[in-house]
Amino acid sequence: MKQTRSVVLGCGSYLPERVLTNQDLARIVDTSDEWISDRSGIKTRHIAADGEMTSDLGIAAARAALDHAGIDPQSLDFIILATSTPDNTFPSTATTIQAGLGLTHGFAFDVQAVCSGFAYALATADNFIRAGQGKRGLVIGAETFSRILDWEDRGTCVLFGDGAGAVVLEATQVQDPMRERCIIGSMLFSDGRHKDKLYVDGGPSSTQTVGHLRMQGKEVFRFAVNAISDVVERTLAAHNLRPSDIDWFVPHQANKRILDGTAKKVGIAEEKIVITLDRHGNTSAASIPLALSTAVHDGRIKRGDLVLFEAMGGGFTWGANLVRW
Repeated sequence: MKQTRSVVLGCGSYLPERVLTNQDLARIVDTSDEWISDRSGIKTRHIAADGEMTSDLGIAAARAALDHAGIDPQSLDFIILATSTPDNTFPSTATTIQAGLGLTHGFAFDVQAVCSGFAYALATADNFIRAGQGKRGLVIGAETFSRILDWEDRGTCVLFGDGAGAVVLEATQVQDPMRERCIIGSMLFSDGRHKDKLYVDGGPSSTQTVGHLRMQGKEVFRFAVNAISDVVERTLAAHNLRPSDIDWFVPHQANKRILDGTAKKVGIAEEKIVITLDRHGNTSAASIPLALSTAVHDGRIKRGDLVLFEAMGGGFTWGANLVRW
């Protein structure tokens, strides 16, 4: 019996023009290229221009994904945007993107799960499609984290960048979800007891300010490797898969040490990991679709490949998606 599932029709990305190198950062904060590279693996990151907003990045990535899929935006039923850096407290930045694409129908909303945002948004969109509440949708991860950084805090300002990535989903009928192109499954988790380890010290209800990102790096690292390894292992076990069955591992681009530690613990070969961290930095909810788009457009990820996404973010939140490309 056939089942309704979501298939990824196309993907796209956008990076702001301005590139900020480690050497540039060394001129404004007490750091060095060696210090940043050794601790994170990051060499450069992109920074949004003055007046360039999260919605601008999201619209550009959305258009690139729609072009790649060969889809008219008027055929979309919904838009889900993952972001922690919206244009405004409200309305949702997704509705701004909706208007920017010339749409006046369907629905659009934001998902806030910090760096896990894209994994959450993809799972949400997939569930809408499986439930028959939309046949075609756009899932975007877009961030302007440069706007919430404390540029005097070398422990955080060197890690993050701005960017956006997007995918187009469409309902499809499949007989065997494990073998046919579709989103096979997702797993999502959160544990709010860890709020003080990675958060922004501001907000409308608390300080009436935007605030800055604050992080306890060692605590985040320790939790991340264990949580990510666990969700990857659970996802594989749920579908009777081994690490060797995965063709490509597209993780959230947080820290090279976290990526290496997770891959080693789970048993995924290093050559199967898509890494863009060195060029993009940590772009939070945009990092998975940015890395995905890079690997699809350079020819690494091919039709029929089994692809695993994973992410962990403030909250703590974490999750994984398994996709047959």
